[in-house]
Amino acid sequence: MKPAEPVPSAGHAEVRIVAASPETARQVAEVLRRCFGSTEQRSYPVGQEGGTRLHFTVDTTQTAEPARSWLLTSESSDDNRAQSDE
Repeated sequence: MKPAEPVPSAGHAEVRIVAASPETARQVAEVLRRCFGSTEQRSYPVGQEGGTRLHFTVDTTQTAEPARSWLLTSESSDDNRAQSDE
């Protein structure tokens, strides 16, 4: 069993994006940055085929539209299970 990762502070979320190309990963990260304040991304290579993994933290207390309206209308889910590869 892997040790538990530290939980981000209240109002923050750790984001990991895995994509086949660096450009695709950057595009997804850019969308999130338009909605939330975020830290500088960290980039890591994935696999032999040139995939990319980006890690960064978003601050949900500093939201812009459309994230603000989505957060106000969304409900918490009881389904907090980790993905099978986590």
